[in-house]
Amino acid sequence: MSKTPSNQPSTPPSNASQCFVCGPDNPVGLRLTFTLDGDVCRAQFTPTENHCGFDGITHGGIIFSALDDVMANWIVLQGMQAFTAKVDLRYKDSLPTGTAVILEGRCLKARGRLMQMQGRMLRADNGQVVAECEASFMKAYISTA
Repeated sequence: MSKTPSNQPSTPPSNASQCFVCGPDNPVGLRLTFTLDGDVCRAQFTPTENHCGFDGITHGGIIFSALDDVMANWIVLQGMQAFTAKVDLRYKDSLPTGTAVILEGRCLKARGRLMQMQGRMLRADNGQVVAECEASFMKAYISTA
């Protein structure tokens, strides 16, 4: 289902340069870089005090945004674009700011325009799952005209 492993960082499509998660031109964004490792898209991230909800705890919306993007970037690295249609997200534990995490995204199945994706966020220090989700993405047909 996926292309050959590249281990090359993804470059956001030109229409995503301001993306909050991966856009290199967004001055307040996370600026994550994604790579394809076999059939898994990966990124690393360390939230700062600017990413907290409660003091010292990473905001759940930041966690969700990173998970959504690791799944979306798996699709981008396949040469496609898609939009999130539905997400089932489970937070497993809080994430203290300053704690490095690893993001993983993979495709579970694809049928027609829909792709069933899985995303996970794991602490880099102990492998503990912080959050995981399954999502449906709808392939985009974007006009270049």
